[in-house]
Amino acid sequence: MPLKEYHRKRDFKVTPEPSGKSKSTQGASSTLGYVIQKHRASRLHYDFRLEWNGVLLSWAVPKGPSLDPSVKRLAMQVEDHPIEYANFEGVIPEGEYGGGTVMVWDKGTWEPESPDVSEALRKGDLKFTLHGQKLKGSWVLVRTRGFGGSPGRPSWLLIKHRDQFASECDVTVEAPYSALTRRLLADIAREGGGDVEKAASGDPPAGKEATVSSARAGSPQKRTRRLSAKKK
Repeated sequence: MPLKEYHRKRDFKVTPEPSGKSKSTQGASSTLGYVIQKHRASRLHYDFRLEWNGVLLSWAVPKGPSLDPSVKRLAMQVEDHPIEYANFEGVIPEGEYGGGTVMVWDKGTWEPESPDVSEALRKGDLKFTLHGQKLKGSWVLVRTRGFGGSPGRPSWLLIKHRDQFASECDVTVEAPYSALTRRLLADIAREGGGDVEKAASGDPPAGKEATVSSARAGSPQKRTRRLSAKKK
């Protein structure tokens, strides 16, 4: 999906989102960026984005990622986003497309496991390794038919592969803080003039959030060995 769809949906005189019209300097880099943005718009969801061919390929994951290989998470493909969007954290004004609070929930790099990414995307079976602050290891995106999809918005499944980073813990609950600023959604909304009550509904209930900071990405994976051992 080209960036013209991204531009068509947004009024950059109103929204603080990056326009993507400035030249990116990331083209010379051999690494590929990855980001997940937790987004409390009309509903809470997680925007999963992989850098490829100068844009961020994007999927909306309603329930967020799962570290459990037995759990398949619906991922709706949406319009490509500009590379600069990977650092966007703030408030999209109500009434604008995607109005609500956005958090950079996880950030890092990714490596294709599929030898030909473009062909894997065409076939609907993209395998890759994540090197994020929270998500690590091997994953796959598999395109589905007739499950949650709509014309022009294909549905995929985001699935964790079984490896040393697999776990039964709910990483979205145990690591709820921003990977950039260590804020919750409510904090971002409060500081950005957004709807704090609406944003807070996307945060874990008081007392449920992780007792470790989001910077300590290893915390959800501490249960990995127990999961692997039990499944063998």
